[in-house]
Amino acid sequence: MKFALLLCLVRLAMAGPLNKSFNKFGVNLSKIGGEYIVGGSPATAGQAPYQVSLQQSRHFCGGTIVSKDWIVTAAHCVDGLSASALKIRYNTLSHNSGGSLVQAAQIISHEKYDSYNIDHDIAIIKLATSLTLEQTNAKSVPLTSQGNDPADGASAIISGWGSTREGGAGSTALQIVTVPIVSRAQCNTNYGSGQITENMFCAGLAAGGKDACQGDSGGPVIVNGELVGAVSWGRGCARPNYPGVYTRVGNYLTWMKEKGLTV
Repeated sequence: MKFALLLCLVRLAMAGPLNKSFNKFGVNLSKIGGEYIVGGSPATAGQAPYQVSLQQSRHFCGGTIVSKDWIVTAAHCVDGLSASALKIRYNTLSHNSGGSLVQAAQIISHEKYDSYNIDHDIAIIKLATSLTLEQTNAKSVPLTSQGNDPADGASAIISGWGSTREGGAGSTALQIVTVPIVSRAQCNTNYGSGQITENMFCAGLAAGGKDACQGDSGGPVIVNGELVGAVSWGRGCARPNYPGVYTRVGNYLTWMKEKGLTV
């Protein structure tokens, strides 16, 4: 099947920075709208305290608190964006109210991030002001270990704001969903051989119905209480036999530390 025939949605956001290149699926990334959790339920207080909202004039992507000074997100969320244009809202279950807004001081995207094949889709954000943590909705989450590859069948917790169906409108309430990890071999069978690199992993149901979607981009994937992934891309949202595709955070611990991240 030709890539241009595939409807692949990189999990960008409604008001995020525009990447005007075309990815390998023939999709103009500047035309992709925001995505959100499908098949989930509203998060309760303290259920995902590591979740943050990346904002310009409004929410456009998610991110994860890994320390009082650092956020992990997806490179495609911040590609071409200056730190001065980025704020982080945290300590709230709503992306447009509550909590606090903190200015970004530095955005560091992976040097090998490739919008064509969506590989190395990871970035870290240094904050201008340290977060006040150990609150009900504001806590860091441990990073997974270097080299960790989430096991087939393991339960992954994914969270984010907005629409509960592909192409739907956004929601201000934080949503959360649990889906199983899908083996890389199976995911490559689903998407086409070689599409899922060693820097990615997949999670979802064969029957569909539960998934991340646009605007969840950059947000957390948690397995066994550790950050193992960042929401990256997928074919549509919650479609049968097309699990969500996530950045494998375990491949980037050394890189993060080299760039100055401390936890």
